[in-house]
Amino acid sequence: MLIVHPHFHPRRTGVTAHVELIAKAQGALGEVKVIGQQLPDTLPHLSWRALWRRSGVEQVVWHAHRNNELLWGYLLKLLGRKLTVVATSHSPRPVGRFTKLLLRFARKVVTLNKLAAAWVETPSTIVQHGVDLSRFVAPPQREAALKALALPGARAVGVVGRVRPNKGQGDFVEAVAPLLERFPDWVPVLVGLAKDGEATWAEELKAKTKGRLVLAGEHRDVVPWYQALSLLVHPSYAEAFSMVLIEAMATGCCVVATRIAAVPEVIDDGRTGFLFDPGDVEGLRRILERLLADPALVEQVGRAAREEAVKRFGVEVEAKALMALYEAAATGA
Repeated sequence: MLIVHPHFHPRRTGVTAHVELIAKAQGALGEVKVIGQQLPDTLPHLSWRALWRRSGVEQVVWHAHRNNELLWGYLLKLLGRKLTVVATSHSPRPVGRFTKLLLRFARKVVTLNKLAAAWVETPSTIVQHGVDLSRFVAPPQREAALKALALPGARAVGVVGRVRPNKGQGDFVEAVAPLLERFPDWVPVLVGLAKDGEATWAEELKAKTKGRLVLAGEHRDVVPWYQALSLLVHPSYAEAFSMVLIEAMATGCCVVATRIAAVPEVIDDGRTGFLFDPGDVEGLRRILERLLADPALVEQVGRAAREEAVKRFGVEVEAKALMALYEAAATGA
């Protein structure tokens, strides 16, 4: 059975990274190819001509991740191709009527958490994302990882992700800024792209920390930054299933995250991380104050987070679950 992951988005996003990772992991379990743009040449690509030929004589699973990819799958079916359409909803918020309609025609629908499953209003299977545990690893010495990036201080606390208001970097800065004089060994960091007006906003956030906030910018390889951070704050207001959380856990970071969507299904509050309500700057500050004063607790929670990631969030677990779902979809189970 041939598995095809289409990618018809003009730029790289979190969904792109997921398609790349899962296609690579599934390649060890069966024949998996990609079609479209923004995916690396290291993945096995399928031409439209080959897709047309093969889907005319054999069963092909078309795993769509966006509406336009779903529409292409349905069009191919209407043209007589032997396609089994599977769809994943990656939306961080309730989906619109058109998306709900499209999902109803998929053979199987995948959602990332219980809330997303309710949003699609059609039967779905929850399959949480996974990470490459051979790549996202805890460093032998976190302080050495921090020094390798030429960051000041002995420990780092920061946010990884696109710099924009709905990602919560403003809340992070408001919470941590009053604590920095008491904890001079800690350096605050923002890792992520800040474009146009967001770049100006990022500079304003830096000013609120009297210049101590490090604006690291965007990095294709974010692993060294996770390894340098002792504390990873994820103050986002909306996510479908944030890869940042499990990437940080896999690298042994102590994670402090907003209590949204799937986050409580990922983090055991007080054991593998800490949770606060979105927008609750005071609540975040209380958690950070406790952790900045207790590096031993930070390390303990980081170790527990890594152990949890190894148990639950390896990409191989996700790949096997999806392959079983494809088999059920193709056989009508």
